[in-house]
Amino acid sequence: MTRVLVTGAMGFIASHTIADLLAHGYEVRGTVRSRQRALQEAALARLPGAERLSLVEADLLREGSFDEHAQDCDAIFHMASPYVVNVKDPQRELVDPAVNGTLNVLKAAAKAQSVKRVVLTSSFAAITDEPPADRPLTERDWNAKSTLKRNPYYFSKTEAEKAAWRYMDATKPAFDLVVINPFLVIGPSYTRSLNESNKMLADMTKRVYPGVLALAWGFVDVRDVARAHVLALETPRASGRYICSGEILSMRQTLLALKAALPNAKLPWLPFNTSFGTTLLKLISFTQPAGVGSYLRSHLGRRLSYDNGKIQRELRLSFRPAADSIADAAADLVKWGHVKA
Repeated sequence: MTRVLVTGAMGFIASHTIADLLAHGYEVRGTVRSRQRALQEAALARLPGAERLSLVEADLLREGSFDEHAQDCDAIFHMASPYVVNVKDPQRELVDPAVNGTLNVLKAAAKAQSVKRVVLTSSFAAITDEPPADRPLTERDWNAKSTLKRNPYYFSKTEAEKAAWRYMDATKPAFDLVVINPFLVIGPSYTRSLNESNKMLADMTKRVYPGVLALAWGFVDVRDVARAHVLALETPRASGRYICSGEILSMRQTLLALKAALPNAKLPWLPFNTSFGTTLLKLISFTQPAGVGSYLRSHLGRRLSYDNGKIQRELRLSFRPAADSIADAAADLVKWGHVKA
């Protein structure tokens, strides 16, 4: 396969995936909302191999918007999807773009006839929004609790991935579908734009958090997520879903890694990671914006465990240590002026 269509080319994960594709000799066609803005940003144009990259405009919500761009492509990476925690209208701002955009891309792939595989960037949010206490999560798990009111971003990712699999079952297209489900994606960025995952680290240096919370995350480096997408394309037997996440760190462990990377940073230290602190913060969560509040109530104090063996076995993907990714993300936040050294 030589030509790949990548949607949402200016995105955090997408830009790294394009860099990986170009480094391995692929021709890439990237979709953006505004070609003029993308050219002004020039981040993609500076990538090694950018002479094999072309940018075209597309709209997630406009049916047929990807049809022409999918022509003559061997594969599609659908990566464009809104990632916002707090929104006024979750249906319009999150669910509709995620679901309709996914279906528009799959329909374009079917019309193109040249497309052999679609790799969809889903999320660990489609696996769960409240980890079970008694077992590790696997690719067989589905988020069954999120709604428009409870963790609406999680709901949008779940609905979009379910819509994709329903489409595949109903239409039996000539191409196959592989899904990547990353957790908290961090690392260096090609642009000044601050993605939500790196923003969480930046917020820790700005006392946004009242103290050390009883939270834990699965960390994955953006470069590893990009590699996972390319391996999903290059591995003939790749199929189904892949949890794409490495080490699990508690907030306390995350702060220790961040402190090592930014010794002068004033990080939260009050111990709210106790049963009393968790109960108190769950009560306080009702005073927070809806997205933040529902996230805290469903995640505080929960044990997190998952099995990432499938992606390591089948795609031969290895993960960078979380502390290294946090250090690289911290250096990048300083570089772009988001935090002080």
